[in-house]
This record gives sequence, structure tokens and C-alpha cells, in this order.
Amino acid sequence: MKRILCLVVIISFVTACKKETETLIPVVTIADLYPLAVGQTFTYRLDSTITQNFGASLTTVSYQAKDTIESNFLDASGRNSFRIFRYLRDTAGTQPWFFAATYYATITSNTVEFNDNNSRFITLANPVSYNNSWKGNSYINTGTSSSSPLFFFYGWDYHYDNIDMPFNCQKGTLQNTCTIIQQDSQDPITGFDPTRLSEKKYSIEVYAKGVGLIYKEFLHYEWQVTPAPKYLEDRTYGVKLNLIDYK
Repeated sequence: MKRILCLVVIISFVTACKKETETLIPVVTIADLYPLAVGQTFTYRLDSTITQNFGASLTTVSYQAKDTIESNFLDASGRNSFRIFRYLRDTAGTQPWFFAATYYATITSNTVEFNDNNSRFITLANPVSYNNSWKGNSYINTGTSSSSPLFFFYGWDYHYDNIDMPFNCQKGTLQNTCTIIQQDSQDPITGFDPTRLSEKKYSIEVYAKGVGLIYKEFLHYEWQVTPAPKYLEDRTYGVKLNLIDYK
């Protein structure tokens, strides 16, 4: 009887360890979250936040944006890459599309790199796990001084959140999504204060398994109080993408 009891305990222990190990296996991989192919199109609501009144305030300009996967090629290092063309039109969709920008996505076994206006971001990294974090802006030349145009990108630690969870976008509620928190900081922590130097850095992206990028939100502002008059720095801007449809 004692021998049987010990065997039952050992089997239960091994089973529990196996279950615990299985929970560490990623539900999805970056290949699942960003399955690019030539000919795909993604249509978004694009809200662009810019300064107005000589930097005294912010305003939002909105469009429909269409990202088309135009071609596939090998980059200078022989890595699989995609050329993405972006087109814009009015939010009602009544005007013709016009060309706006070109982006590049490079896919490796462990990362996805996205090149936006010669700034290279590591947007996804394996494993897709709550324990994984990475320096997503490590390829960007941020400079060594806070006066450098891209210094606000310095030192960002990307990490995953809401893995394999539903997310509601304009397309509807998509299942099996994953959020990447790229940055979420604010000074002062109580929020914008027009009487003192204020800065906010907020950036997230959401990907859906078998689809790709379904939501993006970015906002960076720097409010200067000296010298007078008070103003928002030129590097203040924001972008919000919300998926309308894809095919």
C-alpha cells in the first residue's frame, strides 16, 4: 500500500510539473502576430496629432490610411523584408487615395523590425511572453543630449501585455491579440501642468493572431515654460491607427 501511495504522489508531482511547464510555452509567436504577404492591404482610421498656433496647442487631423504590402525582397544583410506603401484619403472615403509614405518590415526568426522614416524599431520579439522585454529603439540614433531630435526614444523597454486576449477595434472585436507596451511615462506624474515643464511619452501597439497590426497609439509632447511664451516643442506629435478592414 505504501509503495502504491508513493507512486501516486510521484505521478501527481510529475503531472503538476508538466502542466506548469506547458503554461510557459508561448500561446503565439511573432510569425503568428505579423503574417505578412505580398498583396495584403490593411485599412485604418488614422488620427494625426500636431501642434498649432505656433506650438501653443494641439489639434488632430484624421484620414483613412491604407497600407499595401507592395513587394518582398532581401535587405543588405540577406534578411526577408517587405516594402509597404501607405495611401491616404478623407475619413468618409469619398476622395481618391494618394500616396503618402513607404515603410519597410524585416522579419527574422526572433524579431520583427519596422523602418519608419529611417528609424528602425524592433516592434516584436520572441518569445511572446510576459517575462520578455527588449530595447525596441536600440537601432535609433537618439543622440547623447536631451536637445537631440530623437532623444525621447532613448532607453525604451518594450514588453508584452494582454497576451491572447480579445481587443475591440473599428473592425470589431478580434480574438487572440497581444499588446506591446513600448513606453508609458509622464512628468509630472499627475498629468499635464501648463505652469511647468511637462513631458509625456506613450506608445503601444496591438497585433492579432493571423492578422497583423490592428491598433497603434503614440503620443509625445514636451511643454516648455521658458523662455516665454510657453510652447510645445517641435518634436511634439501623435499617431493613432485603428483597423477598419483587411484583406
